[in-house]
Amino acid sequence: MPSPSRRSLVTGATGYIGGRLVPQLLDAGHTVRVLVRDERKARSHDWSDRVEIAQGDASEADDVRAAMEGVDVLYYLLHSIGTGGDFGATEKNMAQTFADEARRAGVSRIVYLGGMIPADEELSEHLSSRGEVGDVLLGSGVPTTVLQAGVVIGSGSASFEMLRYLTERLPVMVTPKWVNTRIQPIAVRDVLRYLVGSADMPTDVSRRFDIGGPEVLTYLDLMRRFAAISGLPKRQVLKVPLLSPGLSSHWIGLITPVPASLARPLVESLRNTVVAGDTDIKQYVPDPPEGLIDFDRSVELALTKIQNLEVPTSWASAATAGAPAEGLPTDPDWAGGSLYKDERTREVDATPEQLWTVIEGIGGRNGWYSWALAWWARGVLDRMVGGPGLRRGRRNPRDLVVGDVVDFWRVEETDDSTFLRLRAEMKLPGLAWLEMQVGSTDGGTTTFHHRALFAPKGLLGHLYWFAIFPFHGVVFGGMQRNIAKAAEAREDGR
Repeated sequence: MPSPSRRSLVTGATGYIGGRLVPQLLDAGHTVRVLVRDERKARSHDWSDRVEIAQGDASEADDVRAAMEGVDVLYYLLHSIGTGGDFGATEKNMAQTFADEARRAGVSRIVYLGGMIPADEELSEHLSSRGEVGDVLLGSGVPTTVLQAGVVIGSGSASFEMLRYLTERLPVMVTPKWVNTRIQPIAVRDVLRYLVGSADMPTDVSRRFDIGGPEVLTYLDLMRRFAAISGLPKRQVLKVPLLSPGLSSHWIGLITPVPASLARPLVESLRNTVVAGDTDIKQYVPDPPEGLIDFDRSVELALTKIQNLEVPTSWASAATAGAPAEGLPTDPDWAGGSLYKDERTREVDATPEQLWTVIEGIGGRNGWYSWALAWWARGVLDRMVGGPGLRRGRRNPRDLVVGDVVDFWRVEETDDSTFLRLRAEMKLPGLAWLEMQVGSTDGGTTTFHHRALFAPKGLLGHLYWFAIFPFHGVVFGGMQRNIAKAAEAREDGR
């Protein structure tokens, strides 16, 4: 049991692993500080009132230095995968900043979660970058634990969602040769247990540890066993050796919620054998009495979480380190620039609670309440140019928090069941937001204010706005009208 005075800094705390690690550390007796770029996103988590929140940019040394003050253990969970360009250089530079500041602050241990590095194989860019980050942290002079995992199986993980949707949507699968690569999947629960336990390693231990589940399988094995566990008919497989990682990533981008920009580094990593080369981690973090969670059980646990709407974090909701933070339409910086607006207000014969329930449930399976074909076509077009499209859906069909993904939007602000702002993440020549606000009137009706905002970039951005503006009446006017009708048809605010 760690000392009650131990303070752990968690980076990537609003991401998939970090958001689940924080409560585990708190339960283990740690005092936890989180470094986040947007404090509002951290506040949306259930654990927010139990942690110290440091708001700052992970690429700025001053912000990192301030967050590191008084810290005993640094959990480094940042990544820039899927940002395009030279994400490896971005990751390495950020890691060096944290390594330098951890040494200056007198941090007693760094814990980093990376990927397995197979020997004598040409590494994918993704795995190579993870290995370089591990090297930087191990060279910091601070005792460091580098945990190297393969495919992580858990509700909401990118690897699991890719596996799930490929298997569910393709009864006949045309598969590239990487489906025969040997991998050692690990349940997210075991990953978290290793992360928490690593804080207590002796100070003379500073090295890499491979972590994996109890089975070595191929990706084809994973798909077939997932189908069996899910009660799906046996999947037919046609092996095609010509599918490159690039083509595979676009195929995955069309079939699954995982966009091609993220699918490509994941697929490229699947060409590498990711099987644990040692089990030394057990000397410092022993297996539980019941043993490690096997693949079948990890899938059952993940599917149960999904079915019960108990997915606490998702790959889609994670912010990407190194990506630029976009401004808000209310920021002073917009004062001198162009900001196009489409505003609509109507009174709704429903309570504010009834209207808010409908608004908070938009997207995903509920759709967008107007011209479904147009929304579908826009989603397909976005996927074709490398955007997320509509396939990401929602983490929870009834609840939204800051940072949640809603198809090709992200929740930027939500307040007291009265206001929702979504920021567009589809490919656009500018920045776009969609706002919905609920108010009440003296006459007992409810005011519904709907606003679309667009900040164009260059001439193409201006042309884009004027090209789509004639359709706003159908899309946004119909959306507001149909949301109002749905609220008026509700019997209560549930």
